[in-house]
Amino acid sequence: MRPRFPPPSISPFLARSRSLSRSIKQPHSSFCSISDNNPTSPQQVPNKPNSKNPTFLKTEKPITQDPILTQTHVTEAILSHRNNPKSALVYFKWAKRKGIVSHITTCDPFLVLVHILMCSEQHYGTAKKLISKCVSECYDPGPGEFVSQFVGTGKKFQFDHSSSSRALNYLLCSFVRSSRFEDAIICFRKMVENNVVPCVPYVHVLLNALVRNNMIAEARDVFDEIVGMRISYDCATIRVMIRGCLKEGKFEDAAKYFWDAKENGIELDAITYSTGIYAVCMKPDAVSACALLNEMKEKGWVPSEGTYTNVIGACVKQRCVLDALRLKDEMVGNGIQMNIVVATSLMKGYCVKGDLDSALNLFEKIVEDGLCPNKITYSVLIQGCVSNRDVKKGFELYTRMKNEGIKPNVYNVNSLIIGFFEAGLVDEAKKLFEEAVEIGVANVFTYNNLISWLCKADNVDEACDVFDRMEKDGICPTVVSYNNIILGHCKSGNMDAAFGLFNTMQERGFKANVITYSILIDGYFKRGKSEEALAIFDQMVDLGFLPSDYTFNIVINGLCKVDQTSEARLMLKKVVERGFNPSCMTYNSIIDGFVKGGNINSALAVYTDMHETGVSPNVVTYTSLIHGFCKCGNMDLALKLRNEMKSKGLELDVILYGVLINGFCKIRDLRRAREIFSELYEVGLYPNTAIYNSMISGFRDLDNIEEAVDLHKKMVNDGILCDLPTYTTLIDGLLKAGKIVSASDLYTEMLAKNIVPDVIMYTVLVNGLCNKGQLENARKILEEMDKKSMVPNVVIYNSLIGGYFREGKLQEAFKLHDEMLDRGLVPDDKTYDILVMGKVKGVDSMMEASV
Repeated sequence: MRPRFPPPSISPFLARSRSLSRSIKQPHSSFCSISDNNPTSPQQVPNKPNSKNPTFLKTEKPITQDPILTQTHVTEAILSHRNNPKSALVYFKWAKRKGIVSHITTCDPFLVLVHILMCSEQHYGTAKKLISKCVSECYDPGPGEFVSQFVGTGKKFQFDHSSSSRALNYLLCSFVRSSRFEDAIICFRKMVENNVVPCVPYVHVLLNALVRNNMIAEARDVFDEIVGMRISYDCATIRVMIRGCLKEGKFEDAAKYFWDAKENGIELDAITYSTGIYAVCMKPDAVSACALLNEMKEKGWVPSEGTYTNVIGACVKQRCVLDALRLKDEMVGNGIQMNIVVATSLMKGYCVKGDLDSALNLFEKIVEDGLCPNKITYSVLIQGCVSNRDVKKGFELYTRMKNEGIKPNVYNVNSLIIGFFEAGLVDEAKKLFEEAVEIGVANVFTYNNLISWLCKADNVDEACDVFDRMEKDGICPTVVSYNNIILGHCKSGNMDAAFGLFNTMQERGFKANVITYSILIDGYFKRGKSEEALAIFDQMVDLGFLPSDYTFNIVINGLCKVDQTSEARLMLKKVVERGFNPSCMTYNSIIDGFVKGGNINSALAVYTDMHETGVSPNVVTYTSLIHGFCKCGNMDLALKLRNEMKSKGLELDVILYGVLINGFCKIRDLRRAREIFSELYEVGLYPNTAIYNSMISGFRDLDNIEEAVDLHKKMVNDGILCDLPTYTTLIDGLLKAGKIVSASDLYTEMLAKNIVPDVIMYTVLVNGLCNKGQLENARKILEEMDKKSMVPNVVIYNSLIGGYFREGKLQEAFKLHDEMLDRGLVPDDKTYDILVMGKVKGVDSMMEASV
């Protein structure tokens, strides 16, 4: 039979418990009686009752069956030996084994025991093990309740507050180690609520665990509470918070933790400074990074290689290459060798500044010094070569990289393909594309780049071949792939193919985006198919796509170009009522449409609408309106708008000056035109070809060919390009002035510059020569047009027919009339006026001769 009493090893403890039972004076003397009469061995248990303890007979049964011996008795017994932690622990284990103590974390015996053990340096580890086991095996009633009970027990039995603090801090740590992070946060907050200050190391443990497990928002909240309640924290805690923000990519917040700690007087060590510098560099903020680096040096700390590397990288990102070079020299001066990361950063800095030679020189130097360039180094240089338009050097580096056993990545290939196309090296681009496919690095962007450039070069058929091959090669096309081909078809004017592919992509499960719809809308408008364009626009809106400014401007521009400006304005009003905020560009398109249609009043009405919706007009707006006033000869209003621009602080550009100059030239006010021409120079601008052409035309119209020729000479001296309209105007003026030789010389000069005459030039030549009786030379011009397969217009034939009639060569005149008809040209009223008038005159002459 099992013994009814505790084993001999704890009998001294039970004997000592009598004093406690007498002092408490509560009705549970049976526990004391058992303690007093507990023999040293089971064989010594007495068979007769103890006369001093009348209740003994009632308890003479196994202790597990004793209804009176409770957890309270165990608590009192443990408390009576708070100075003997070992005996308290042994008794607790016995009570637990006997079933007196259950659910240990919810009972006073356990909590009292932990307090006692915590007060003993010798038994501190045992207490920690008990807490850890309770947490890991989930014996606790919950973190909040556990903390409350623990604090309550400490106060109830008057334990020192330090023991509660130590135990609860370890409890917090145990929750973290058991990955019960939410419970750890509750524990932390309950501790603070009960005036138990979490220790700095355990605060760090909690925050570090939260950050490590991506509970960064929770870590932020806990840290904010720590700061708000002025709980102590250290450099390690700051580093944890910085690391958390960096993990989220919130570089501003990461730097702020460092600055706040610095401002709050936290004594920061070298590691924390380095971490703060890293955060600042990630923003990047090279100025602050350099300042912190200097502070480190002032404190006597030598920055590490990593710190120098980070700051140099930040300087390069912000194009402070000189600072980066200075820091590199300083790093080397401190005995830290330049690493490949620093070297690569400096090369990138040189490339961004456009100093490719320095980047390549540095590359060769580090190779000589024994540094091995890596894939990133080569990528930086290859991209640098492409950006600086030296794609051949980039390809040379690409080949060198492969020869050194470094496999190129798709980024290298795509950069070079784009570079080859931009340099016009189409064959090289295609060859590299094939290599990329062969070595397995080509991706969807590689194919899209090739398709895009082929479409831009109007080689849509080949682009379609690449598109078909893409799917065969196992590369799934994207919406961008389809958009490129659709754009190619639109550019080539094949709207049926574009719309067919649009339907195909949707049948294959690809959803068209706003860009897709915009491409189609623009394509239809450029082909004059406004109904189809508007149908696509309506379809896009019906599907719930919100038109972008770009899309809406395409629609507005398209309507204006097909003389549907009023419809464009009406559409704009409707979408504004629905909440759409049009840009200045949108209004400019409508204003320009009305101006080109000669409806200046409607243009002004749109200008008013623009103000009412709060959209400020820009230089383009005023240029269109001023152009409208100039077209109708209302130069006063044009100048008034010009002055309004100036009052609003808008600077006139060359185009606007050109519009005003042309306007005054059209009304033959060359004095005012000259004034504005001079003002152009005063404001630091220079006239362009169009402005010179306006002035030359103005003097030509006034029959002042000398001034026109002088302007032409000035134009040439200023290095301004003379175009076909320049020569056409001058030759026309010279021929009208009878200066045929000068006109011929100018024409020869024009041809020497490889400027090809057009129909207008030929019309000027034929008309001028015919008016001066140079019919043979005029006829040669017609022959020259025939050689170039250029069909003369009605005006040219009228000039020649009139010239021959003036010379009395009626047969030649009628022959030219028949030639006109053979070419499919329809004679106009002037043609028949010449023929009829010439015919009558010819008959009269013959009659007079016969008389």
